Amino acid sequence: MTPTITDIKSRLIYNSRGNETIEVDIFISDIIGTASSPAGASVGKFEAVAFRNANCKDTVDYLNEYKVQLIGIDASDIYTVKDTLRDIDGTENYSNIGGSAAYALSLAAVDATAKYLNKPIYEILLDGKQPEMPLPLGNVLGGGMHAGSGSTDIQEFLSYPLGADSIRSGIEANLLVHREIKKILDKKDSKFPGGKGDEGAWAPQISNTDALEVAKEAIDTVSDIVGFELRLGLDVASSSLWDSDKKLYVYSRENKTFNTEEQISYILELIEKYNLIYVEDPLHEEAFSDFSELSFKNKSCLIVGDDLFVSNASILKNGIEQKAGNSAILKVNQVGSLGDAMDFANLCNQNNYGIIASHRSGDTVDNHLAHIAIGLGASMMKSGVVGGERIAKLNELIRIDETNFINNDMSLPIARIKKYVN
Repeated sequence: MTPTITDIKSRLIYNSRGNETIEVDIFISDIIGTASSPAGASVGKFEAVAFRNANCKDTVDYLNEYKVQLIGIDASDIYTVKDTLRDIDGTENYSNIGGSAAYALSLAAVDATAKYLNKPIYEILLDGKQPEMPLPLGNVLGGGMHAGSGSTDIQEFLSYPLGADSIRSGIEANLLVHREIKKILDKKDSKFPGGKGDEGAWAPQISNTDALEVAKEAIDTVSDIVGFELRLGLDVASSSLWDSDKKLYVYSRENKTFNTEEQISYILELIEKYNLIYVEDPLHEEAFSDFSELSFKNKSCLIVGDDLFVSNASILKNGIEQKAGNSAILKVNQVGSLGDAMDFANLCNQNNYGIIASHRSGDTVDNHLAHIAIGLGASMMKSGVVGGERIAKLNELIRIDETNFINNDMSLPIARIKKYVN
């Protein structure tokens, strides 16, 4: 029998920042699939509009008006769900129904389908392809829009357990880095209050350079403890630093400004000095040619577009044509529905762009990200290190790993990363 949608319910709930978001239940007879939408703090200007009229309640109320148009369709047909939502919305960026509603509806539909078919979500997304386990990319120290005044300009300092021999050892290594950073910060400042940003990363009031040194020291220490290589990554979130009037990147914490060429040189210097494996948004969200220049000059690091691509296939096509970066963040709610995100992932895979499936800074305890990461072929899953809404995704990877249906050969993540860098 076809898993037909028989009813839909929605409600206003709260995310990890205490902000309003939407949760949706999809019914297939007495089977219920549920999903709730995350939200970002560092939001690209080309992302899907989160809420109708910028209001979560309006989004929930409006869903109750149009849900009849979704009842009766096949919940397992991800593209039919997408096309129906697109028809109902009638805009390019889901501004009518709200991208958060498109996200929650499409994820709840596949969640219900998985329960109906008694299959894991990732298996439905893979559609017969061989599943592979991504390794976790963990936010361990940071600032920017995820933390308070006085924190670093660079938004995230990330730990990546490149040499881990299992998903559990990778998760544990990132947790050790998080703990080691706290020890180092306490030694540097006995009065450090232990403040954290939105994603659970430590948020000290130190310079970017000091933060880089702290993160590198912690990663090197933990590499020695666990006996395999961990590497440092960064999310620069450069759009939040870019002054479009002055055409400068403004690092207010250190009272520095860089023009475009200076910014590129600075990023290349950091890649070399700190042996970075990953740099996200090193340039602002419309700087395609600058991304291309940086990508040409760097051959040792993932150059990752987040605000640059906003998980949008049509924007990614432009980046591919210009050879801007070699990898892309995939955040389903950036583009709206799961079907939209699958279009983006397919384009990445067809053009040898690495995929990093990512949480948002304002997240919920849904564990769907683990299935999205596997189901869409991500090399990394970026999900934070601590906090219930972050751990939910990591623990789901552990559960999936125990099923033995997935290829958990940890040499594969290394090989997949090396496809994109020398």
